[in-house]
Amino acid sequence: MDFDRELKKKVSQVEETIKKYLPKEDGVQKSLLEAMNYSFLAGGKRLRPLLMSECYRMAGGTEEVIEPFMAAQEMIHTYSLVHDDLPAMDNDLYRRGKKTTHAVYGEAMAILAGDGLLNYAFETACRAFSLKGGEEEGSDAASGKQECSAARIGGALKILAEKAGIYGMIGGQAVDVEAEKRKLRLDGEKLLFIHVHKTAALIQSSMMIGAYLAGADEKFVQDMEKAGYAIGVAFQIQDDILDITSTLEELGKPVGSDEKNDKLTYVSVYGLERSKQDVERLSDEALEILKSVSQRNEFLEELIISLITRRK
Repeated sequence: MDFDRELKKKVSQVEETIKKYLPKEDGVQKSLLEAMNYSFLAGGKRLRPLLMSECYRMAGGTEEVIEPFMAAQEMIHTYSLVHDDLPAMDNDLYRRGKKTTHAVYGEAMAILAGDGLLNYAFETACRAFSLKGGEEEGSDAASGKQECSAARIGGALKILAEKAGIYGMIGGQAVDVEAEKRKLRLDGEKLLFIHVHKTAALIQSSMMIGAYLAGADEKFVQDMEKAGYAIGVAFQIQDDILDITSTLEELGKPVGSDEKNDKLTYVSVYGLERSKQDVERLSDEALEILKSVSQRNEFLEELIISLITRRK
């Protein structure tokens, strides 16, 4: 398998899929919709919808019901970045090599664009109800396809909401903001809480939703949650590493912003070498889980490995 070629193809497919669910830029509130779409289309790895899609296929899913959830997950991720870049938060003017939403549309409209993306994410995910195969879960004997029940879609919505909410991403963000505001010296436990909730939670939900919508059993979904934990924490540690070792051209945003904002990171707490070792350890843990499931996904395993050495 040519991983780079396969990755490019799959990201392109994900991009086309999630773009279908963007709102049309018309109406009196057109400026808001333009700001939402600008944020969403500013680029990115599309890691979360890609992980969701790959876990869905790995667990045997074949239907379009996964698509609105893929778009919804990326909308939630995008809204979090829009708010994270605001002057009240990280105060960044560039992301992915482009001006941030508040730098282009102003702070007030950026706040509303983030709010709009979050709300529209759940409106989009609910469109899965119109794509489900039937009212009851089971196999269609004629087609051989696995139908997704309304109850299972509801369960996927619950995962999406919990991992994005006060006990997930927003909870992690709140602890991060409070620590910065009070200039608290974070210990390893609290820093890990931030990474698990602020970053890993959406990766966990992506993998869990993919497996859950495909009809996987509870153990399979729990395994995806564990793998998502390891991937998410490793991904955030690598992000902290890149903030001091990468360049503006590679990273697509100013390097050293964490130090500029006096922000405590995994690197500042544990040092660069320990951080690199932990990225590798966590990545290995995720790979062990993925290799233990009955239906292996070689591309997904290669994707996790690529996250260790990424430069952007």
